[in-house]
Amino acid sequence: MSLVFNTERFLLPVSIDLQDALNRVISKSGKWTPMIQSVVFNFRDSSYSSENGGFHPIEIRLVRCNDQWIFDYITDFAYCGGPYPELVKEVNFNFSSETASFSYVPDLPITSNDVAEFYSMWETNFLSYVEMGVFDEIKVTVD
Repeated sequence: MSLVFNTERFLLPVSIDLQDALNRVISKSGKWTPMIQSVVFNFRDSSYSSENGGFHPIEIRLVRCNDQWIFDYITDFAYCGGPYPELVKEVNFNFSSETASFSYVPDLPITSNDVAEFYSMWETNFLSYVEMGVFDEIKVTVD
């Protein structure tokens, strides 16, 4: 079994490469069952810190819509603030509310051309990082 995506509800130019990558991750996790209603993917670089940098933690949530899957959100976290930095949402593509948010920028409609252009660049980078194996902690949670 695999995640079959409802491409008509993407709102952003989600590539087949990202769909395939998520399918590989859930297959490898062994957590796929036909009964799950949502799945959260967490990608972590365990060496990432506010002092040394590294690759940002990424969280992707999918929800079932009938027999297909749609994106709920894609969030890219980063350390912010001092002297005690905390992980905050640096980039958030919220498909449910149809908004995109970026640090220090008011929310934008997810369907804007600027958001789509940024998303494509973000996704290309993310998939490169996955391919390079920089995320040494990949967790799948299902409901």
